[in-house]
Amino acid sequence: MADVTQILSQIEQGNQSAAEQLLPLVYDELRNLAAAKMAQEKPGQTLQATALVHDAYIRLVDGNQDQHWESRGHFFAAAAEAMRRILVDAARKKQAIKHGGDRKREPISSILQEGVGPNTSLLDIDEAVAKLEDTHPLAASVVKLRYFCGMTISQTAECLGVSHATVERHWTYARARLHAELFSNE
Repeated sequence: MADVTQILSQIEQGNQSAAEQLLPLVYDELRNLAAAKMAQEKPGQTLQATALVHDAYIRLVDGNQDQHWESRGHFFAAAAEAMRRILVDAARKKQAIKHGGDRKREPISSILQEGVGPNTSLLDIDEAVAKLEDTHPLAASVVKLRYFCGMTISQTAECLGVSHATVERHWTYARARLHAELFSNE
């Protein structure tokens, strides 16, 4: 843990060789989080967990941007945000008319999923999370880490530096708000 924080500090100071040291330390954990998230996606995804990790990592350690990570948890929160943006960009691209976005696929397995309805897209969820972020930023952060990154309650609590109970409370609240937002028009 201390190694990751130390390397993050070196990256923040502009040491590009530190980025090469960081990947082996965090890769397995990022890969596990990405694999868990990709397992929740609808069938037919072309984006693989490995590609998601690599794209997110490139965005995180890009030499053209200033990185200011306060801790390991802050880094993983940034990783979750990067993964979310990659997934949302992929969903937007897939919905573009030139990529067949005007066609509707509804395999029987998606109709049977609990929670998110078959007509709810990743873009709808992202829009609802953005609205939630305006009024309840901590609840939105919990959603990003739990839903988009696939973290457990304990991992989310550690990453955000809050208690297990706080994460559970915000997760319950966020799910209720998102459900109301997503299904109020049906």
